[in-house]
Amino acid sequence: MSQILDVRSDVLFARAVDRALVHRAAVSEVLLTDCRPVGDRDFVLGAQWPRGHGFYLPVGDRWYDPVLMAETVRQAGLLIAHTAFGVPLDAHFLMWDVSFEADPAALAFTGTPANLSLMATCEDVRRRGSSIGGMRIRLHVLRDGRALGTATGALSCTSPGAYRRLRGERLSAAAERPLPPLPVPPPLVGRDRAADVVLAPTAAPHTWEVRSERSHPVLFDHEVDHLPGMVLVEAMRQAACLATGRPAPLVTALSARFLKYVEFGEPCLVRAEPGAAAVCGTSVEVVMEQAGETVARGSLRAGPTG
Repeated sequence: MSQILDVRSDVLFARAVDRALVHRAAVSEVLLTDCRPVGDRDFVLGAQWPRGHGFYLPVGDRWYDPVLMAETVRQAGLLIAHTAFGVPLDAHFLMWDVSFEADPAALAFTGTPANLSLMATCEDVRRRGSSIGGMRIRLHVLRDGRALGTATGALSCTSPGAYRRLRGERLSAAAERPLPPLPVPPPLVGRDRAADVVLAPTAAPHTWEVRSERSHPVLFDHEVDHLPGMVLVEAMRQAACLATGRPAPLVTALSARFLKYVEFGEPCLVRAEPGAAAVCGTSVEVVMEQAGETVARGSLRAGPTG
């Protein structure tokens, strides 16, 4: 951790990194501000969480949205893959899992941007010629010198040609834009707008269908041919809201695994079961199924905000 404290904060947070390096079309969606190697597989990064993000809003006006941890580690993996390991900008990435744990006290919303120092370590780096085929990244996150939490994610990357062969006819099928089903009422999942709701009701108890507004400026910042991992993370979070009856819980821990591509145009069901409530929050187990197969699993800790 000492390497983080040796880097001057005005250097880490001077400007956002190139949006292409974190696969974002909008500059406003770039969270990372710097990346500096401190070893072959160790890096110091800067990140800034805005005080008024368009989607990841402060929880209860008291905490920064902890789900920003998942987007931060996603962007960190991409940035390091491109700048340190030589992965070309046209490569396709797939996130296989993401998890985080955050300290509620360190998430306190102050009405100003939150500057974060990240110590990243890359593990299980799979070399492929002059580039890599994938890796796992682990983050230790500090805010103003105080530990905020940890995050980890695993990603793989492939060339455009290999990706076309892998996806085949799914690429053309993804161009079709079926209308999403009607959402659950936004207030039930802590939202004001129907466009921000990613679940639709079904007749089965504790079961919902994923809905995708592909015009959404954050969840679908750029064109994709399958449901992105961050959409699935948000579906898990909203399922936890509905399963616990808490419209806007503080999700202080999440662990998600993505087992298969989640396709457009085919119903994807989300089942959530809350566990026993504890002082730190209620645990929720989430399973996502499509075409009779499990495509993702998640565990969340949903804490009270009252």
